[in-house]
Amino acid sequence: MPISASPSHTPGPGQGRTGTTEPTVTDRLVEANAQYAAAFADPGMDARPVLKVAVVACMDARLDLHAALGLELGDCHTIRNAGGVVTDDIIRSLTISQRALGTRSVVLIHHTGCGLLDLTEDFRHDIEAEVGQRPAWAVEAFKDLDQDVRQSMQRVRTSPFLPHRDDVRGFVFDVTTGLLREIDPRS
Repeated sequence: MPISASPSHTPGPGQGRTGTTEPTVTDRLVEANAQYAAAFADPGMDARPVLKVAVVACMDARLDLHAALGLELGDCHTIRNAGGVVTDDIIRSLTISQRALGTRSVVLIHHTGCGLLDLTEDFRHDIEAEVGQRPAWAVEAFKDLDQDVRQSMQRVRTSPFLPHRDDVRGFVFDVTTGLLREIDPRS
């Protein structure tokens, strides 16, 4: 069930969790979950992906990965972050995915129009100036989508923690056409 931007109910005694008369987005999500749960049937599967694949992609809301890749519930592990870049935390998740849950293939997906194309490490400096503490994480911004996909593929292929590094492929998803374009790791 899609979540609309307009409220469909009035939570509690006329107030949302924030004390306003309008429900919050989270209130609407919780309501949608109650409707989902009312018709939910346990699919009887475990956490091991049927297709033994982990997909690493950007968190961008325009990417409907299951629809774009023809995936069903239980087919894959989906790991998302800003930019879909392979960070230490992505390696952590992939290591658990492979070693504990049986995945063998990795698909990396960046996309056109990514917000990280317009950021720099100055973003961290701006945050530090605002809050008085520099974030411990790197922005991982990039100017060249293809090159960043290659870098992400290289990070997966050289990680000593991952036992399955042979089937690693990278793509750029075009947000205007819905098509994937495969990136040659050697270019």
